[in-house]
Amino acid sequence: MLQQSAPLANVGLGLRREMLSDMLNHIPKQIGFMEVAPENWLRLGGKLGKQFRALTERHPFICHGLSLSLGSPDPLDVAFLKELKQFFDVHDIRLYSEHLSYCSADGHMYDLMPIPFTEESISYVAARIRQVQDVLERPLVIENVSYYGAPGQQLTELEFTQRILVEADCQLLLDVNNIYVNSVNHGYDAEQFLAGLPSERIAYMHVAGHYNEAEDLIVDTHGADVIDPVWQLLRRAYELHGVQPTLLERDFNIPPLSQLLKEIDTIADIQQPFLAQQQRA
Repeated sequence: MLQQSAPLANVGLGLRREMLSDMLNHIPKQIGFMEVAPENWLRLGGKLGKQFRALTERHPFICHGLSLSLGSPDPLDVAFLKELKQFFDVHDIRLYSEHLSYCSADGHMYDLMPIPFTEESISYVAARIRQVQDVLERPLVIENVSYYGAPGQQLTELEFTQRILVEADCQLLLDVNNIYVNSVNHGYDAEQFLAGLPSERIAYMHVAGHYNEAEDLIVDTHGADVIDPVWQLLRRAYELHGVQPTLLERDFNIPPLSQLLKEIDTIADIQQPFLAQQQRA
């Protein structure tokens, strides 16, 4: 039987090791939960391991994986999944999400590769997601990813995502920045894509910054501030799907915590009128 996670707060932050000392001293009240890549913390011992445990004992955490490789031709790493399960239990991890992509084929590629948008891929990936959920005994949340090519495409990205969610019976991590990035790189309407996603499947959301390589090419770096069009798309996401827990990602060029809190406050400010409206309804 799949475990159901406890409800998350409205706003969260992706924890990176550079932030650890700040968080150990004081966790700002604006940060309702934190997210980590389990691969970066799974086998830590010593001082860092104890510091991480000290945080998870007193603050809600979720995990966003990097190496499950759902679309890979390689078999799923069941030993790794069992290790994850133990880690989640020890640290009371509320949710586990992964990318709708793959990163291995006879070895790790250290990049997130696009799964072909085909009927065959839907059946294959959906079965692997169900297997993951069976081993972990908890739901798997999949993220719509940024991609830069679509080999063998038979379906649109939206059709592919919709079908995976239904056939795998899993939840969605709605990454607003990835929708914006893909809409520019592949020339589709971001709001139409957003409107086509099933509200009832959304577990939480991501926002992040990116890098403009060219007028028609954006690279999803998580290394800059969130830009206004992404904030506007987040507002539209709340209009269409209601307020969902929303997390700020920042992977490098990490500024002082005070600057990150300004973006955390922006998320809360955007949420506020929708939350007030929900309370009145």
